[in-house]
Amino acid sequence: MSVKVKEQFQVSTFFTFFLVHASQTGIGILNYQANISKYAEQDAWISLIITGVSIHLILFIIFKMLDPHKNDLVAVNEHCFGKVLGSALSILALGYFWLASFTVFRAYIDVIQVWVYPTIKTWQLSIIFGAVLYYIVSNGFRVLTGFSFWGVILPSILFVLIYFPMKHTNYIYLLPAFSHPISDLLLSAKASTLLFLGFEWILMYYPFIKESSKIPKWAYFGNLYTIIVYLIVTFISFLYFNQEVIKELPWPTLMMLKIVHFPFLERFEYIFIFIWLLVIIPPMCISMWACTRIIKRTFSFPPKGFLILFILLTIIASISLKDVESVNKVSNLSSNVGFVFIYIYIPLLFITKQIKDRFMKNKITSF
Repeated sequence: MSVKVKEQFQVSTFFTFFLVHASQTGIGILNYQANISKYAEQDAWISLIITGVSIHLILFIIFKMLDPHKNDLVAVNEHCFGKVLGSALSILALGYFWLASFTVFRAYIDVIQVWVYPTIKTWQLSIIFGAVLYYIVSNGFRVLTGFSFWGVILPSILFVLIYFPMKHTNYIYLLPAFSHPISDLLLSAKASTLLFLGFEWILMYYPFIKESSKIPKWAYFGNLYTIIVYLIVTFISFLYFNQEVIKELPWPTLMMLKIVHFPFLERFEYIFIFIWLLVIIPPMCISMWACTRIIKRTFSFPPKGFLILFILLTIIASISLKDVESVNKVSNLSSNVGFVFIYIYIPLLFITKQIKDRFMKNKITSF
C-alpha cells in the first residue's frame, strides 16, 4: 500500500512546518472576525484555541493512518473500501479540494475589486490568476513548497504593523471575559473551522516529504504557529473595535491597516493586499495540485491535461459569481464541507482502517 516517490521530487522534513501553516493562512484572515464572534463575542478567542487543539488531534489521526508506510489518501481509500468504492471516495475528496482552491481564488478577486480596482472585470482577473495557477502548479510540488516558505516568512515580517492599531486599543472591549456558555464557544469554534482548513492536504503530499518519523513534529509546530497568529490578530481586532462594530465590518483586518501611514505612502493597505497574493498562492495551488495528484493516482492519467481542465472550471465558476453575497455563500459551503471532511470523514476512515488491519492480521495469524 506504500506510495513510492523518487527522492528528487521530495522535500526536507522541516518544510512540513511551512506547508501546514501556509495552507492554513489564506484569505480568511482578512475578514473572519465577524463570523467567529457571532456566538461567543469577546470570548471567541477561546473558540480559536478549541479549534486549533482539535486540529492537532486530527493531525495525530492522519499520521496514525498514513504510517508506518508512506501512504496517501488514495491508497488508504482503496485499502479500506476496495478499488471501485475507494476511487469514488477519492473523487469526492477531489471535489472538496477543488472547492477549497476555488474559494481562495474567487475571494481574493473580490478583495481586489472592493479595495483596489472597483471597475476591473472578474473575467480579466480570473484569466490572470488562472495563468499564475497553471504556471506554479505545473512546475511540481517542490516549487509549491518554495512558495509556502515565502508565504510564511513575508507575513511574519508584516506583523510589525500591529504596532499601529495597538496604540488605539481598549482592554474594556474584552470584558466581561469567560461570560459565554460552552455551547456558544463551540458554535464559534465551528465558525472558525475555515481558518484552519488546508492542513488536510498532507493526506496527498505526505509521500513527498523525507523522514516520515519527523513529519508529525513539524506539522504540529505549523498548526501551533497558526493558532498563535490567529490569536494575536483576534486580540488586536477585539481590542481595537468593539463587538457591535466588528459585526458590521466586512474586512476588519484591512480596516485596521487603514490607519498605517508613512510620509511616503498614503494607502498602505494597497501594498498589503498585493503582498498577500504570495500568501494565498500556497492554499490555492496546493489544493489544486492535490486534485491533479488524485487523478494521477486513481486513473494514471497525465495530470497536466486535467490541471488545465480544473483551471478552466475555476475561471468559469469565478465569472458566474456576480456579487459579494454569492462569494460568501461559496465560502460558507467550503467551510461546511471542510468541517465534515476533517471531523467526520477522516475519523471514520481511520476507524475503518484500524478494523480492516486487525481483521487482516487475525486472518493471517489463523493460517
